[in-house]
Amino acid sequence: MTARTVIVGDVHGCRLELEDLLGEIGFAGGDTLIGAGDLLGKGPDGAGVVRLFREGGHTSVLGNHDAKVLAWRRGERSLKGSHREHADGMTDADWAWLEGLPLWLRLPEHGAIVVHGGIVPGRPVESHDPSVLMNLRSLTPEGLPSKMVEDGVPWASCWRGPEIVVFGHDALRGLQVYEKAIGLDTGCVYGGELTALVLPEARIVSVPAREAYTPLEA
Repeated sequence: MTARTVIVGDVHGCRLELEDLLGEIGFAGGDTLIGAGDLLGKGPDGAGVVRLFREGGHTSVLGNHDAKVLAWRRGERSLKGSHREHADGMTDADWAWLEGLPLWLRLPEHGAIVVHGGIVPGRPVESHDPSVLMNLRSLTPEGLPSKMVEDGVPWASCWRGPEIVVFGHDALRGLQVYEKAIGLDTGCVYGGELTALVLPEARIVSVPAREAYTPLEA
């Protein structure tokens, strides 16, 4: 079997569902696993998710919830609830792995870019502020980036390439499939599904959440 690249949407601490998804895909030793960000926060086992990625030699882009936990680690903010529980469960090796995650990844073999939030059309990914890369959901009528769903249209609906962008972060809109952009956040932690894109065959695979761990809020 040809080695595959598996890009998974927001896991948010749902380690059991991640294991279910990898089993459904038939993930093998030669395959590559990439997270679209937000491995941490909200769900039951964020440290376990980080450890699965780290120990498997996998990688992820940084999500806004991952960045929140890292900011706490640097003493820049407080942390509570599931985020604090996830942080408390992490080892030094886990922290070192998390601190090394990029904001975006280019996959030239697939003509793709992986980012958590999104990319403003017409601007090179390298020129973006980190907060936009992690938090973008919509473009306003004026073409400005916004993290709010209600502020405009999905940024991905305006993306024309040339590269395909694979992203997460937008559970309210769910699975988004456009010609040059694919959104994989299908709200697993809220009781939805955990979804992955399998390349090069461009196959989308989902498994159901085992339970709703937290309510989905607009």
